[in-house]
Amino acid sequence: MYIRDLSVEDAACFIELNKKLDASGFMLYGPGERQTTIEAQQAAIKKFERDESVKFLVAEDQGKLVAQMAAFKGKLKRKAHSAYLVLGVDEAYRGQGVASELFQEIFGWAQRQSISRLELTVIKTNIPALNLYKKMGFSIEGEKIDSLMIDGQPVDEYYLYKRL
Repeated sequence: MYIRDLSVEDAACFIELNKKLDASGFMLYGPGERQTTIEAQQAAIKKFERDESVKFLVAEDQGKLVAQMAAFKGKLKRKAHSAYLVLGVDEAYRGQGVASELFQEIFGWAQRQSISRLELTVIKTNIPALNLYKKMGFSIEGEKIDSLMIDGQPVDEYYLYKRL
């Protein structure tokens, strides 16, 4: 397993990984909803590469992308001490420490960026992810009631945070 920065050359594989993650039902995009071209993905990755407030990591196993984690640092002065995280791990690689490795890389990046607060959200029924986040030192800060509509039903999310 190899953790590294996302690169423009990853665009096609990154799209495929995200489609798999979306199919889990636990990501912001619903299954089949993501309609990104390779060219559009390449442009987005180039933009991320130039933006020091964004860190985009992938986990690669035998030439295949199996997980991703993004950190978006606050751009306003009052939010520059915090970053919002997004994580997705291919179902076949869950429970193998991939997410923990990604978190460790992000924690190091955050400290180098003088970030003292990390934030994320998780669907309340995604108990394995919630347990992972707690294991990584995150605490529930609040609840977003009816924050998502999944299959026509309102779904709640937890806000979580971690101080560094």
